[in-house]
This record gives sequence, structure tokens and C-alpha cells, in this order.
Amino acid sequence: MMTIRNYKDKSPNIHATAFIDETALVIGDVTIGEDSSIWPMAVARGDVQSIKIGKRTNIQDACVLHVTHDGEFSPGGFPLTVGDDVTVGHRVILHACTVGNSCLIGMSATIMDGAVLADKIIVGAGSLVPTGKQLESGYLYVGSPVKRVRELNEKELAFLEYSARHYSHLKDQHQHS
Repeated sequence: MMTIRNYKDKSPNIHATAFIDETALVIGDVTIGEDSSIWPMAVARGDVQSIKIGKRTNIQDACVLHVTHDGEFSPGGFPLTVGDDVTVGHRVILHACTVGNSCLIGMSATIMDGAVLADKIIVGAGSLVPTGKQLESGYLYVGSPVKRVRELNEKELAFLEYSARHYSHLKDQHQHS
């Protein structure tokens, strides 16, 4: 059975159509939208701030989603917000950042506190988006730290939507197997 845990007075809010793998862990103030999926060994820990995951978003195997607390070095703290139709590849770390709609975050990428990714972005595998970095819509970003490489082409933009649809269908198959 999947592991869903309250933290203090905060309980996860998971849409009825979302899929949470039985080995995933969801803790505290976490909202997961319609037709989204959390895959094996992924962790979403909303203990000291909130995590919001939009519709048709997939958080793949071994991802870590966390937030930053309100403190001397982070007044107010930083929540984590992930938009609709986002593909988050295996072993990605999303830490207290904002990811727009229709993005693809490549495997093993790390997105740090206060970073903001606009809609329709691809972050290449293994890339690092530093604290507070703002990425513009419609581009491919790669490297550590990331650099804007080029505009996304029509095929890549279409793939962003395709990937979200594919994972939405795949989660349906897992729910009914």
C-alpha cells in the first residue's frame, strides 16, 4: 500500500484520478492534481512549506520534492509548485522552486530554491538550475549551471504535450493492473 502521511496538522490532498505508486512517499502539505502520477521511490515531503503538483504531471522514479522553511536565511520560506502537463524525469530533485506548465525536466537534473521556470521549457539531463535563476519560456537549457542553448523547435514543443499524455495513460494502466 502507498505511503501517505500527515505531518502535524497537514494532510496530503490527492485527486481521486491521481496515481501514487505503493513505494512512493507523500508527506504533509502536498496537493496532487487530476491525472498526475508519482512513480516508484519518489518522495514529496511538504513538511515545512507546501507542495502543489498540477494536472497530468508525472513525477518519475526516485525523484525528491522538498521545500524550504521560514527562517533567518529564507524569510517566509519557499514552497514548491509544479504546473500542469510537466514531465519530471528519473532522479530529479525539485527543491522549493516553481516549474511552469508543459515543461520537461531531464533525468538527474536539480532545480534549486527560488528558481522559476516559465512554461514550455526543457531542462537537459544532469543540469543544475541554481538558486533564484529565472528561465524564459520556449528554450532548451543544459549544463551545471544551466545555460540557454536554443529555442525549442515545433517537434520538441509537441513532445512536451505528448509526454504528459503518455504518462497520464500509463498511470491509468497501472491503476487497473
